[in-house]
Amino acid sequence: MKLATFTEGGSTRIGVVRDGGIVDLSVAVPDLPRDMIALISSEAAMAKARAAAEEASTIPLDKVTLEAPIPFPGKVLAIGLNYRDHVEESGQAMPEHQVWFNKQHNCITGPYADIALPAVSSLLDYEAEMCFVIGKRCKHVPKERAHEVIAGYFVGNDVSVRDWQLRTNTWQIGKSFDTHGPTGPWIVTPDEVGDPHALDIKCWVNGELRQNSNTKHLIFNCFDQIAHLSQAFTLDPGDVIFTGTSGGVGAAMKPMQFLKEGDVVRVEVEKLGSIENRVVPEKAETVIEAA
Repeated sequence: MKLATFTEGGSTRIGVVRDGGIVDLSVAVPDLPRDMIALISSEAAMAKARAAAEEASTIPLDKVTLEAPIPFPGKVLAIGLNYRDHVEESGQAMPEHQVWFNKQHNCITGPYADIALPAVSSLLDYEAEMCFVIGKRCKHVPKERAHEVIAGYFVGNDVSVRDWQLRTNTWQIGKSFDTHGPTGPWIVTPDEVGDPHALDIKCWVNGELRQNSNTKHLIFNCFDQIAHLSQAFTLDPGDVIFTGTSGGVGAAMKPMQFLKEGDVVRVEVEKLGSIENRVVPEKAETVIEAA
């Protein structure tokens, strides 16, 4: 099943993608949760959605705007240095332990939304990644049971502002600028994905293939990641995990090639679909909302 958050007619809802269209679950099953996190965290609700999607009418995909599948995640966690070729191109030692950082939830944006070129930096880079979302609250999950807590997988781009990233060891600010976490186009449930560690992952910039790998090359796979993180803190439904990027990022090219205004970045993961985002200048306007 492919679950999407979409906007149509001025209203944002959740639905199931089928045959080039989307089933509006608020119409097909009015008693279902209207929030994606509430849906994926309920096995009963997911079963109802699956049954309804088989026969319900659809809205053509070209008539809706697809949003980030989890527009307002709880935690956004990303692992660094998790493909051997990316470690090598970064000039760093192979990690003995998993290297984690936070991306602030404000970075999350839609699969076809614009990426802002920051007013404060020109060192904007892409990182093609497979992502997954937690569906069950969990703690101390052994690796062999980690698959039980994944609600589904989707495509992500861990957009990075390299100078801000490398100012501190945490990387957090340079990974968290607004719009720098495009995700989507939908959540694909595990039954449709099969082995998440056998998927081709690619990234193009203006049609030029920059990254070309497979999730089998993850140093710490999805289940390792859950087992590790859940030893430290509870994972909650709606937590989004970025699983790492392969070699081929712009900062490692010779000469370096950072994203500029007008560039189009396309990330594709086998079985999960693709996202595509254009780089536009940030409007550096002061915003202070009234109380």
